[in-house]
Amino acid sequence: MPRRAGSNPPTSGYRRQNRASWDRWARSYERRHATALARAGGAAWGLWRIPEHRVRLLGPLRGKDVLELGCGAGWWSIALARQGARVVGLDFSPARLDQARVLGAAARARVTWVSAPAEQLPFPDARFDVVLSDYGATTFADPRRWISEVGRVLRPGGSFVFAHASPFRSLAEDLRRDRLEPRLLRPYFGLHVLRDRDCTEFQLPYGEWIERFASAGLSVERLVERPAPPGTTTSYVGPEDLGWARRWPMESIWKLRKGERSDGHPPRRARARDR
Repeated sequence: MPRRAGSNPPTSGYRRQNRASWDRWARSYERRHATALARAGGAAWGLWRIPEHRVRLLGPLRGKDVLELGCGAGWWSIALARQGARVVGLDFSPARLDQARVLGAAARARVTWVSAPAEQLPFPDARFDVVLSDYGATTFADPRRWISEVGRVLRPGGSFVFAHASPFRSLAEDLRRDRLEPRLLRPYFGLHVLRDRDCTEFQLPYGEWIERFASAGLSVERLVERPAPPGTTTSYVGPEDLGWARRWPMESIWKLRKGERSDGHPPRRARARDR
């Protein structure tokens, strides 16, 4: 879908627009990507559906409190509940949550489904051991707001893992023709908002990502950037873009850790202007 890049803050209606679009897309999205989403029992990352058991970004989850931001139809949440985690799946789309409830009931998975935006998480401080998002709310919510919320709800020592489009992709995407070019098409500095008629997505330069993580008490442990695997096919990337994806990263998978101060207390909360 064509998008327009810009550095200005999104309008106050971006959340309402995105919710309406996902309600409308819910059925067609699941039909198109069902095979990919079911890979590794639903516990697979990103465009290439890399199984979690290969990259081991989440670690052991039995007995841990886990939050999925933008759970969609609930594939990840259900998979992690089966591993013994106490899982909350959060989404702002009623249609997507309806799908998650149906899929979760069929799988007999014990997941708590919550309707809320990632920018305003309805949970107390230090509620979760793990937060994750696989192209979910972290794509369609403003990182200048949700990063501090993730830092707030994570316990000291907790981890946050999310898959997101790479800034390289955002710089090289021809928004009118919906394809990737082997050259930079827009400025890197000021990268923030990507809009089209149907939805608003978000991106930041690497430096701003890291600064905002630090302000929320989060430190980077890993950044996974992989080329398209040889011979791969995926419902998320057209054949015309596979060559591009073998030369430059289409996505970033970040793993972060919530730190502790030397006195054993969690870092101070992000300043109000960063929230």
